[in-house]
Amino acid sequence: MPELVFFSGTMDCGKSTLALQIEHNRSARGLVGMILTRDDRAGAGKLSSRLGLVTDAVEVRDDQDLYVHLVDHLSQGGRADYVIADEAQFLAPGQVDQLARIVDDLGLDVYAFGITTDFRTKLFPGSQRLVELADRVEVLQVEALCWCGARATHNARTLGGRMVVEGAQVVVGDVNQAEDVGYEVLCRRHHQRRMTAAASRAAALSPDVLPVTSG
Repeated sequence: MPELVFFSGTMDCGKSTLALQIEHNRSARGLVGMILTRDDRAGAGKLSSRLGLVTDAVEVRDDQDLYVHLVDHLSQGGRADYVIADEAQFLAPGQVDQLARIVDDLGLDVYAFGITTDFRTKLFPGSQRLVELADRVEVLQVEALCWCGARATHNARTLGGRMVVEGAQVVVGDVNQAEDVGYEVLCRRHHQRRMTAAASRAAALSPDVLPVTSG
């Protein structure tokens, strides 16, 4: 039976790499997929991973009906045996409904990839709808790590190296980038303390962090 599968995890846990692997495996068997993406780090109309792999994709617009887009593609002689939707957290809830309709009405598997919560630990609307509708939700097994070595469970936004918890939900950036706006994955404890890798190094230099009395 065709399924809507949501592959979820934090940033930097290999979601886009897995999407590209699924595409490679199926195309190697002669299948043809439609790849959708939104606000990829490599630019419009691209699906890329931090390992350097990249392929062309359909850049999803705010008002685009994904079901109609696929039906038009098929009606014009195109082929699609499955659908891959990367950066699915950026989809509108209605567009996730359209992905489910692709599964139910057209009988195609849909593989959606995205992070569940934003830098404020709030659900993205697209991810929330995927959790509500997906036949399966798969948490990726490649664990991203916090700077402390613990499993990273939260996404943090940084501005000039300092963690921020206010601002627009969607600001395209990347992890470990040199620009002002960046992202970092943290364990819950350090997310709550707003302690990024940069902040931890600064704290380690502070004489007030671990006071020692001479004996």
